[in-house]
Amino acid sequence: MNYEYLDSGDEQRLEKFGEYTLVRPCANALWQPTLSSEWKQADARFSRHDKMRWQKNQSINNWKVQLADLTFKLELTDFGHLGLFPEHSLLWHWMEKQITPKMRILNLFAYSGGATLISARAGAEVCHVDASQGMVQWARDNATLNKLSDRPIRWIVDDVLKFLIREKKRGSYYDGIILDPPSFGRGRQGEIFKIERDLKKLLNLCFEILTPDPRFLILSSHTPGHTPQVLHNLLAQRITKGKIEQGELLLSNEQTLPLPLGSYARWINA
Repeated sequence: MNYEYLDSGDEQRLEKFGEYTLVRPCANALWQPTLSSEWKQADARFSRHDKMRWQKNQSINNWKVQLADLTFKLELTDFGHLGLFPEHSLLWHWMEKQITPKMRILNLFAYSGGATLISARAGAEVCHVDASQGMVQWARDNATLNKLSDRPIRWIVDDVLKFLIREKKRGSYYDGIILDPPSFGRGRQGEIFKIERDLKKLLNLCFEILTPDPRFLILSSHTPGHTPQVLHNLLAQRITKGKIEQGELLLSNEQTLPLPLGSYARWINA
């Protein structure tokens, strides 16, 4: 049931999600693949040529996989996503070490809830926000799978910027914030999020609802051009204490080349 990154190259990546091996596009993988026969044995491939579609060697419906000692429900979506971004587990492991019981954690653009579940498992009170009702339900299903549905988690379907403005007016503050904004997103009432236009406003609102003595803030991005240094600089202009760490969101194993899939910068009030 475990996740495994197998190989990458020729603008594709090869991964094993539990019982299934999948090939998906990856523009960053400009090198030659290391493996050979494993690619030929894949259970399904996603293509963006002509119509976006999956080519399957067998019937694949919903299934489950384990990552970071959590269980996730997966399915083949029309956009090539599965309901899990494994590269984020690098941030989850770090975050879990920072959380103490009763901390208030805000997870924005929270997707299927990996960071939410890690925070809840560590004893935090969590607010999970995503504009997609379907993804929030998916995250709730994952909480049930991991016996965490009874933890103090607020499940919010809302436009993130509007939610942050209301939280500021309500005087609702958080000890830690996780945000992984998309390059482009649409809210439930048609609101448009464009990262190049809205990211600075988003960060300003986040810093305005941190407690007087917060613990951390994590910013990650899959947007081309948002290098670790770019994200570091965005945080550095708003921070006067603590330290900022930065890096790439990498998938790796001992046999093949590491695969960069995004960037992160994380601030800790230490």
